[in-house]
Amino acid sequence: MPYYESVFIARPDISSAQVDGLVELFEKAIAGGGGSIQKKEYWGLRNLAYRIKKNRKGHYMLMNIDAPADAVAEMERQMRINEDVMRHMTLRVDELEEGPSIIIQNKDRGDERPRRGPRPDRGDRPDRGPRPDSDGGDSSRNRDKGDDA
Repeated sequence: MPYYESVFIARPDISSAQVDGLVELFEKAIAGGGGSIQKKEYWGLRNLAYRIKKNRKGHYMLMNIDAPADAVAEMERQMRINEDVMRHMTLRVDELEEGPSIIIQNKDRGDERPRRGPRPDRGDRPDRGPRPDSDGGDSSRNRDKGDDA
């Protein structure tokens, strides 16, 4: 049977338990067509690149599927019908990836980038001359015009 990778984005106002319910619904469609879901990865509530149906976030879910094309077509039909699914994409792949996906690997990696730390002291700036007045502003603007007393 051919292999597929499917990612869908669910609305942000549903819970992760409801996302699992969606996966079970799609899994029944795949199993009904004689296939199986090999791997399921919940990527979490993530920011979207642009607004979809007035939402800025969405629950991302990846599924690796081993099923005939008819079963995948039925799953995609159910994704289109379901109001909780904002977007979905299914691709045919030559082989299924073992282990965690790149998204999960990057999430587990954490923040390995070194911090910048404090700014170094710039020292004295000899290229600048002394300030003409050290009262913090232009003294001609602070005077009341017309009063010579």
